[in-house]
Amino acid sequence: MSGRVLVAGIGNVFLGDDGFGVEAVRALSAHPLPGHVEAADFGVRGVHLAYQLLDGYDTLVLVDATERGGAPGTLYLIEATGAAPAGGGRPVLDGHHMSPDAVLGLLGTLCAGTGSTPPRHIYVVGCEPACVEEGLGLSAPVAAAVPEAVLMLLDLLRAGAAEPGTDAGDRCELAN
Repeated sequence: MSGRVLVAGIGNVFLGDDGFGVEAVRALSAHPLPGHVEAADFGVRGVHLAYQLLDGYDTLVLVDATERGGAPGTLYLIEATGAAPAGGGRPVLDGHHMSPDAVLGLLGTLCAGTGSTPPRHIYVVGCEPACVEEGLGLSAPVAAAVPEAVLMLLDLLRAGAAEPGTDAGDRCELAN
């Protein structure tokens, strides 16, 4: 990957498997990363993530629990394209409901207002959750997927792009 890369862990650690992104990025931070790569836990601070992206990143990798109908613990590598503002129009600035699509919608508005450029490449490393109800800690299948997700992230950072595969290379719209 050329240019600056931000790997952003997203999720609420108080909602079980929704904390997957936070845990995966924490585990990733134990590995040496190239100087142009930053890994950070954004948790539920979506507005903070949107403002961080104004600092100029070529690539954004979101790490999050991602429901796609697979077995709990299934990992997905998704290349996000055509992210639209939440609600089909202007993004709503609500720090308590900043899903990845809302963050990207807000980012478009912020970039237009500041003259900044949004990331050219956006990937999602997602994990199928088993339970996103109130409670601390990941379920067994999602916890077991964290080391595999770290390897996926390291491979993505080394390769610079998603390789087509069973789940890798899927393209999707980040809109509800």
